[in-house]
Amino acid sequence: MKVMLMRKADADTESGVMPSEAMLQAMADYNERLLQAGVLVTGDGLRPSREGCRIEFHDGEPLVIDGPFAETKELLAGYSVLEVASFDEAIDWARQWPREDADGNATLELRRYFAMEDFEPGAALEKHRAHGQMPQALNLHVNFPGNCREAMAFYADITGGHLEAMLTYGETPAAEQTPPERHGQIIHACLNIRGRRLMGADMAGDCYQAPRGVQVFLEYLDTEQAKRVFQRLAEGGEVIMSFAPTFWARGFGMATDRFGVQWMVACHAEQCL
Repeated sequence: MKVMLMRKADADTESGVMPSEAMLQAMADYNERLLQAGVLVTGDGLRPSREGCRIEFHDGEPLVIDGPFAETKELLAGYSVLEVASFDEAIDWARQWPREDADGNATLELRRYFAMEDFEPGAALEKHRAHGQMPQALNLHVNFPGNCREAMAFYADITGGHLEAMLTYGETPAAEQTPPERHGQIIHACLNIRGRRLMGADMAGDCYQAPRGVQVFLEYLDTEQAKRVFQRLAEGGEVIMSFAPTFWARGFGMATDRFGVQWMVACHAEQCL
Protein backbone atom coordinates (compact mmCIF):
# COMPACT_ATOMS: atom_id res chain seq x y z
CA MET A 1 0.00 0.00 0.00
CA LYS A 2 1.00 3.59 -0.56
CA VAL A 3 1.11 5.91 2.47
CA MET A 4 1.92 9.59 2.89
CA LEU A 5 4.04 10.44 5.92
CA MET A 6 3.48 14.13 6.65
CA ARG A 7 5.60 16.34 8.86
CA LYS A 8 3.30 18.98 10.33
CA ALA A 9 4.40 22.60 10.42
CA ASP A 10 5.41 24.48 13.55
CA ALA A 11 6.50 28.01 14.46
CA ASP A 12 10.06 27.41 13.23
CA THR A 13 9.12 25.99 9.84
CA GLU A 14 6.54 28.73 9.28
CA SER A 15 9.10 31.43 10.13
CA GLY A 16 11.56 29.95 7.66
CA VAL A 17 14.14 28.62 10.13
CA MET A 18 16.46 26.38 8.10
CA PRO A 19 17.47 22.93 9.42
CA SER A 20 20.82 22.55 11.13
CA GLU A 21 23.68 20.51 9.65
CA ALA A 22 22.95 17.81 12.23
CA MET A 23 19.29 17.70 11.21
CA LEU A 24 20.15 17.55 7.51
CA GLN A 25 22.54 14.66 8.18
CA ALA A 26 20.01 12.80 10.32
CA MET A 27 17.31 13.22 7.67
CA ALA A 28 19.69 12.07 4.93
CA ASP A 29 20.54 8.95 6.96
CA TYR A 30 16.83 8.27 7.58
CA ASN A 31 16.00 8.62 3.86
CA GLU A 32 18.90 6.34 3.00
CA ARG A 33 17.47 3.63 5.24
CA LEU A 34 14.09 4.06 3.55
CA LEU A 35 15.72 3.76 0.13
CA GLN A 36 17.68 0.67 1.08
CA ALA A 37 14.50 -0.93 2.40
CA GLY A 38 12.81 -0.14 -0.91
CA VAL A 39 9.91 1.77 0.65
CA LEU A 40 10.67 5.42 -0.24
CA VAL A 41 8.81 6.62 -3.33
CA THR A 42 9.50 10.34 -3.00
CA GLY A 43 9.68 13.12 -0.44
CA ASP A 44 10.24 16.87 -0.13
CA GLY A 45 10.24 19.73 2.32
CA LEU A 46 7.82 22.62 1.84
CA ARG A 47 8.57 26.32 2.11
CA PRO A 48 6.55 28.42 4.60
CA SER A 49 2.89 29.10 3.85
CA ARG A 50 3.64 32.82 3.44
CA GLU A 51 5.17 31.86 0.09
CA GLY A 52 2.10 29.89 -0.95
CA CYS A 53 -1.59 30.43 -1.44
CA ARG A 54 -4.98 28.73 -1.27
CA ILE A 55 -7.60 28.57 -3.95
CA GLU A 56 -11.13 28.48 -2.57
CA PHE A 57 -14.16 27.94 -4.76
CA HIS A 58 -17.45 29.74 -4.07
CA ASP A 59 -20.29 28.76 -6.39
CA GLY A 60 -17.68 27.46 -8.78
CA GLU A 61 -15.64 30.66 -8.84
CA PRO A 62 -11.99 30.45 -7.70
CA LEU A 63 -10.70 32.83 -5.04
CA VAL A 64 -6.91 33.00 -4.52
CA ILE A 65 -5.89 33.68 -0.92
CA ASP A 66 -2.23 34.44 -0.28
CA GLY A 67 -0.41 33.02 2.75
CA PRO A 68 0.62 32.98 5.50
CA PHE A 69 -2.08 31.03 7.27
CA ALA A 70 -2.70 31.22 11.00
CA GLU A 71 -3.49 27.59 11.89
CA THR A 72 0.15 26.47 11.95
CA LYS A 73 -0.47 23.00 13.40
CA GLU A 74 -2.79 22.17 10.50
CA LEU A 75 -0.17 23.03 7.88
CA LEU A 76 2.54 20.83 6.36
CA ALA A 77 6.29 21.38 6.45
CA GLY A 78 7.16 18.34 4.35
CA TYR A 79 6.14 14.85 3.32
CA SER A 80 7.40 11.44 2.25
CA VAL A 81 5.51 8.90 0.16
CA LEU A 82 6.12 5.30 1.26
CA GLU A 83 5.25 2.02 -0.43
CA VAL A 84 4.81 -0.50 2.38
CA ALA A 85 3.27 -3.90 2.98
CA SER A 86 0.99 -2.72 5.79
CA PHE A 87 -0.05 0.35 7.75
CA ASP A 88 1.79 -1.07 10.77
CA GLU A 89 5.00 -1.04 8.74
CA ALA A 90 4.41 2.64 7.94
CA ILE A 91 3.95 3.34 11.66
CA ASP A 92 7.21 1.54 12.40
CA TRP A 93 9.04 3.81 9.97
CA ALA A 94 7.35 6.91 11.39
CA ARG A 95 8.52 5.91 14.88
CA GLN A 96 12.10 6.09 13.58
CA TRP A 97 11.81 9.76 12.57
CA PRO A 98 15.06 11.61 13.44
CA ARG A 99 15.10 12.93 17.02
CA GLU A 100 17.15 15.88 15.77
CA ASP A 101 13.99 17.35 14.23
CA ALA A 102 12.49 20.03 16.52
CA ASP A 103 14.56 18.64 19.41
CA GLY A 104 12.43 15.52 19.38
CA ASN A 105 9.11 17.39 19.39
CA ALA A 106 7.96 17.06 15.78
CA THR A 107 4.42 15.98 14.85
CA LEU A 108 3.84 13.48 12.05
CA GLU A 109 0.69 12.28 10.35
CA LEU A 110 0.17 9.11 8.31
CA ARG A 111 -2.55 8.75 5.67
CA ARG A 112 -3.24 5.89 3.29
CA TYR A 113 -3.76 6.51 -0.39
CA PHE A 114 -7.01 5.30 -1.92
CA ALA A 115 -6.67 2.21 -4.11
CA MET A 116 -8.92 1.20 -7.01
CA GLU A 117 -10.32 -1.61 -4.88
CA ASP A 118 -11.77 0.94 -2.44
CA PHE A 119 -14.38 2.15 -4.95
CA GLU A 120 -17.58 0.62 -6.28
CA PRO A 121 -17.31 -0.81 -9.81
CA GLY A 122 -18.64 1.37 -12.60
CA ALA A 123 -17.87 3.18 -15.85
CA ALA A 124 -16.16 6.07 -14.07
CA LEU A 125 -13.89 3.71 -12.14
CA GLU A 126 -12.97 1.86 -15.33
CA LYS A 127 -11.91 5.16 -16.90
CA HIS A 128 -9.65 5.82 -13.92
CA ARG A 129 -8.35 2.26 -14.12
CA ALA A 130 -7.49 2.72 -17.80
CA HIS A 131 -5.34 5.69 -16.82
CA GLY A 132 -3.41 3.37 -14.52
CA GLN A 133 -2.61 0.67 -17.07
CA MET A 134 0.83 2.02 -17.77
CA PRO A 135 3.81 -0.02 -16.55
CA GLN A 136 4.76 0.41 -12.93
CA ALA A 137 8.21 1.60 -13.99
CA LEU A 138 10.36 2.26 -17.04
CA ASN A 139 13.97 1.25 -16.42
CA LEU A 140 17.12 0.83 -18.52
CA HIS A 141 19.29 -2.28 -18.86
CA VAL A 142 22.88 -2.12 -20.16
CA ASN A 143 25.14 -5.02 -21.19
CA PHE A 144 28.86 -5.13 -20.35
CA PRO A 145 31.75 -7.30 -21.65
CA GLY A 146 32.94 -8.24 -18.14
CA ASN A 147 33.34 -4.95 -16.29
CA CYS A 148 29.78 -4.52 -15.04
CA ARG A 149 30.84 -4.41 -11.38
CA GLU A 150 33.32 -1.57 -11.99
CA ALA A 151 30.89 0.37 -14.18
CA MET A 152 27.94 0.17 -11.80
CA ALA A 153 30.08 1.17 -8.81
CA PHE A 154 31.29 4.15 -10.86
CA TYR A 155 27.73 5.16 -11.76
CA ALA A 156 26.64 4.84 -8.12
CA ASP A 157 29.47 7.12 -7.05
CA ILE A 158 28.65 9.74 -9.70
CA THR A 159 24.88 9.82 -9.17
CA GLY A 160 24.67 9.12 -5.44
CA GLY A 161 22.23 6.32 -6.23
CA HIS A 162 21.83 3.15 -4.18
CA LEU A 163 23.20 -0.13 -5.53
CA GLU A 164 20.32 -2.45 -4.72
CA ALA A 165 21.85 -5.56 -6.26
CA MET A 166 25.20 -6.91 -7.48
CA LEU A 167 24.59 -10.60 -8.09
CA THR A 168 27.18 -12.87 -9.68
CA TYR A 169 26.64 -15.88 -11.94
CA GLY A 170 28.20 -18.06 -9.26
CA GLU A 171 25.53 -17.04 -6.75
CA THR A 172 22.64 -18.29 -8.89
CA PRO A 173 21.46 -21.61 -10.36
CA ALA A 174 23.04 -20.38 -13.62
CA ALA A 175 26.42 -21.32 -12.12
CA GLU A 176 25.92 -24.92 -13.27
CA GLN A 177 25.81 -23.83 -16.93
CA THR A 178 28.47 -21.11 -16.57
CA PRO A 179 32.24 -21.69 -16.92
CA PRO A 180 34.02 -21.32 -13.54
CA GLU A 181 36.04 -18.35 -14.79
CA ARG A 182 32.79 -16.40 -15.22
CA HIS A 183 31.32 -17.16 -11.80
CA GLY A 184 32.58 -13.82 -10.46
CA GLN A 185 30.97 -11.82 -13.27
CA ILE A 186 27.67 -10.02 -12.77
CA ILE A 187 24.38 -11.54 -13.88
CA HIS A 188 22.26 -8.76 -12.36
CA ALA A 189 23.16 -5.30 -11.06
CA CYS A 190 20.62 -2.66 -10.14
CA LEU A 191 21.23 1.01 -9.33
CA ASN A 192 18.29 2.90 -7.83
CA ILE A 193 18.30 6.62 -8.68
CA ARG A 194 15.27 8.34 -7.17
CA GLY A 195 13.11 5.30 -7.85
CA ARG A 196 14.34 4.84 -11.42
CA ARG A 197 16.72 1.99 -12.07
CA LEU A 198 19.78 1.50 -14.23
CA MET A 199 20.41 -2.24 -14.48
CA GLY A 200 23.26 -4.15 -16.01
CA ALA A 201 24.88 -7.55 -16.59
CA ASP A 202 28.05 -9.07 -18.03
CA MET A 203 27.55 -10.88 -21.32
CA ALA A 204 29.81 -13.63 -22.64
CA GLY A 205 31.66 -13.55 -25.96
CA ASP A 206 29.45 -12.92 -28.97
CA CYS A 207 26.47 -12.24 -26.72
CA TYR A 208 27.92 -8.81 -25.87
CA GLN A 209 27.03 -5.90 -28.11
CA ALA A 210 28.17 -2.35 -27.37
CA PRO A 211 25.22 -0.01 -26.71
CA ARG A 212 24.18 1.81 -29.88
CA GLY A 213 21.48 4.38 -30.52
CA VAL A 214 20.52 4.69 -26.84
CA GLN A 215 21.69 7.25 -24.28
CA VAL A 216 21.19 7.46 -20.54
CA PHE A 217 19.79 10.95 -19.86
CA LEU A 218 20.60 12.70 -16.57
CA GLU A 219 18.90 15.96 -15.60
CA TYR A 220 20.13 18.36 -12.92
CA LEU A 221 18.91 21.58 -11.36
CA ASP A 222 22.38 23.04 -10.84
CA THR A 223 24.55 23.80 -13.88
CA GLU A 224 27.89 23.31 -12.14
CA GLN A 225 26.82 19.95 -10.74
CA ALA A 226 25.68 18.83 -14.19
CA LYS A 227 29.01 19.95 -15.67
CA ARG A 228 31.00 18.04 -13.03
CA VAL A 229 29.03 14.86 -13.68
CA PHE A 230 29.52 15.24 -17.42
CA GLN A 231 33.27 15.68 -17.02
CA ARG A 232 33.57 12.58 -14.85
CA LEU A 233 31.56 10.50 -17.31
CA ALA A 234 33.72 11.70 -20.19
CA GLU A 235 37.04 10.86 -18.47
CA GLY A 236 38.69 8.03 -20.38
CA GLY A 237 35.80 8.03 -22.85
CA GLU A 238 34.80 10.24 -25.77
CA VAL A 239 33.07 13.61 -25.83
CA ILE A 240 30.36 13.60 -28.50
CA MET A 241 29.12 17.13 -27.75
CA SER A 242 30.88 19.37 -25.24
CA PHE A 243 28.89 20.54 -22.23
CA ALA A 244 27.73 24.09 -23.01
CA PRO A 245 24.63 26.32 -23.04
CA THR A 246 22.07 25.70 -25.79
CA PHE A 247 18.90 27.47 -26.86
CA TRP A 248 16.87 25.14 -24.59
CA ALA A 249 19.24 24.43 -21.71
CA ARG A 250 21.73 26.23 -19.51
CA GLY A 251 24.00 23.28 -20.05
CA PHE A 252 23.93 20.15 -22.20
CA GLY A 253 26.53 17.61 -23.27
CA MET A 254 26.87 14.13 -24.76
CA ALA A 255 29.63 11.63 -24.10
CA THR A 256 30.50 7.94 -24.30
CA ASP A 257 32.08 6.78 -21.06
CA ARG A 258 35.04 4.42 -20.77
CA PHE A 259 32.65 1.46 -20.53
CA GLY A 260 31.05 2.23 -23.90
CA VAL A 261 27.79 3.61 -22.49
CA GLN A 262 26.48 6.85 -24.01
CA TRP A 263 25.19 9.64 -21.76
CA MET A 264 23.33 12.91 -22.10
CA VAL A 265 23.62 15.37 -19.23
CA ALA A 266 21.40 18.44 -19.11
CA CYS A 267 20.34 21.35 -16.98
CA HIS A 268 17.10 22.72 -18.42
CA ALA A 269 16.81 26.48 -18.52
CA GLU A 270 13.35 26.53 -16.99
CA GLN A 271 14.49 24.34 -14.07
CA CYS A 272 17.93 25.72 -13.23
CA LEU A 273 18.64 27.93 -10.25
